[in-house]
Amino acid sequence: MPHTSLAHHIRANVAAALAEDGYDCDLTAQLVPERARARATVITREPAVLCGTLWFEECFLTLDPECKIKWLVQEGQVAEANQTLCEIHGNARAMLTAERPALNFLQTLSATATRTRLYVEAAQGTQAKIMDTRKTLPGLRMAQKHAVRVGGGHNQRFGLSDGVLIKENHIAAAGGIREVLEQAFQIIPPGTSIQIEVETLAQLEEALNAGARLILLDNFSMADMRLAVAHAAKRAELEASGGITLENVRLVAETGVDRISIGTLTKDIEAIDLSMRIALP
Repeated sequence: MPHTSLAHHIRANVAAALAEDGYDCDLTAQLVPERARARATVITREPAVLCGTLWFEECFLTLDPECKIKWLVQEGQVAEANQTLCEIHGNARAMLTAERPALNFLQTLSATATRTRLYVEAAQGTQAKIMDTRKTLPGLRMAQKHAVRVGGGHNQRFGLSDGVLIKENHIAAAGGIREVLEQAFQIIPPGTSIQIEVETLAQLEEALNAGARLILLDNFSMADMRLAVAHAAKRAELEASGGITLENVRLVAETGVDRISIGTLTKDIEAIDLSMRIALP
């Protein structure tokens, strides 16, 4: 699976973030003595599911391999407002240069994990899995999908080569639901996920008759979702998508769908408010 190479993505993400920030020419950090040592603490101003600690550490360790970071809250744990997340000891210049990129990763990934946890808790007690989408921030696909898992959610495709999702334009271009599914079953390697999107109960019936085993119900009403679940009768796994909010996700889950995919887990997040304070040792 792609997420097994997470370490590679962490290094690449951090290298890009440091380069973007011009880490090798931090003019302001030069005001601090080159060999000065410092300590720092990071606190959160609001409740959050902590996520992104590996990216955070990589930012500091890249610039100061001898830097020491002690986490007081662990990855995946819930931190309360004004709680100290970690303590850092190391070179003062490196600490100042790494601060912003490190916090950017931590506040962004914690936001994704926190939002995911809210949706997972809202659907708790039902069979529905909370799923992500490919609507991720550019360059942070693997990072945000990691954050979804930390929040208790589940990952969909990491990229276009990981599975098939047949949408309305694919159906139109191929000549119909039966035609596009027949083509998929012929050319897609065995064991590959094949999912098709339907917009009506009539299309659901057509997809079921054509052998679909994973069907996305696009913007179905609650009533139609319940009818779809009853009609499919476990012949296919059903996924609800479109217009899912924290206010209605419980109702969607209670229709009996197997999965709920939510783009806002990764694309409409609001960064967690974090703060780092540096002092002399």
